[in-house]
Amino acid sequence: MEYSLVCHSLYALWSSPVKKKLILLSIMFLVWVYMLYSCVGYCSTMPSLVVDGYRGKETGSAVARRTESSRTDLVSRLLAKPQPWEDIESDYEEPSIRTAASRDLLDNELEADRADDWDEMRAEQQQQQQQQRAPEPSAMSSFSNGSGSKKLPQAIIIGVKKGGTRALLEFLRVHPDIRAVGAEPHFFDRNYENGLDWYRELMPKTLEGQITMEKTPSYFVTREAPARISAMSRDTKLIVVVRDPVTRAISDYTQTLSKKPDIPSFESLTFKNRTTGLIDTSWSAIQIGIYAKHLDNWLQYFPMGQILFVSGERLITDPAGELGRVQDFLGLKRIITDKHFYFNQTKGFPCLKKAEGSSKPHCLGKTKGRTHPNIDPEVVQRLRDFYRPFNMKFYQMTGHNFGWD
Repeated sequence: MEYSLVCHSLYALWSSPVKKKLILLSIMFLVWVYMLYSCVGYCSTMPSLVVDGYRGKETGSAVARRTESSRTDLVSRLLAKPQPWEDIESDYEEPSIRTAASRDLLDNELEADRADDWDEMRAEQQQQQQQQRAPEPSAMSSFSNGSGSKKLPQAIIIGVKKGGTRALLEFLRVHPDIRAVGAEPHFFDRNYENGLDWYRELMPKTLEGQITMEKTPSYFVTREAPARISAMSRDTKLIVVVRDPVTRAISDYTQTLSKKPDIPSFESLTFKNRTTGLIDTSWSAIQIGIYAKHLDNWLQYFPMGQILFVSGERLITDPAGELGRVQDFLGLKRIITDKHFYFNQTKGFPCLKKAEGSSKPHCLGKTKGRTHPNIDPEVVQRLRDFYRPFNMKFYQMTGHNFGWD
């Protein structure tokens, strides 16, 4: 009797359309809650959520011990006495205390750098808004590991300013195994006090086997940067795009001039005294091009085998060749080849036939390829004479003649 009453009640409940919908919605809700709970439980055991240290996986306590040891290692490295710089027979002098005028010029250069950074960020945002990202090659693998995880970079483009670093990064982003942050983080020179967790959050998510990268050209000339990057990971691979230091200095000046048209002439900034021909090495546009001296600082923390030097000139004349060297250095398959480039006659440098996540051609923004002002040939020759011994030293250190002399 009781059984028949229960059956009758269930039948009456099921026969009502409203009650029938409520029952179905309740069942669907319970199933959804169960699936969510199961997913959270599964994801909590995924290795991608364990903090990635140097190359392996670590627990929370291990991360704490590594962070503490990194701090200790960093302090010891920063306090270590630097190796003496081998003097080169030249009229080079260590930069003296800056005058008010030189400080104003430095402020102008930094402002121009930041303005270019903002221009690059806006251009990238506009490009991303106009593009529809292509689907990942393995959607199931992306789902199973939560679309990857954020890691500290395994490779960094550390320099040099106005050498071609933006072009190199844009070309590399075509590779499916490279994920790079677009804007320059400036972590190891301007934002180091924010900590590694802040730095990691800036990085894009990567899947297993992909490489995380960033580029900040000012690292190469920042004295503290080598020790700080080494403290993060001694296995970090470093890439330096170098260019004829005279052409680079003029390009550097052109960038600042585009933002501050009232700055002094290139000639007046180059010399401490035009009559004696003494070069003013306190001007950053000149100082950056003394590559051998900056490299000496990096070699105190990283072996030469972990640093790749890319020719800024060859990046224009043979982009696929230079990209092949970079892909080999990073241990990646040579996917970026000649078929990815075409030469833009207007801008005077190569562009991508298809940018990352797009089917449309892509060239660098308007801040790249500016027309250089006319410089007195005597000034250019004096700069070439000044840089020649440093270039020779740089060729000797790297084992590569870049042909600037």
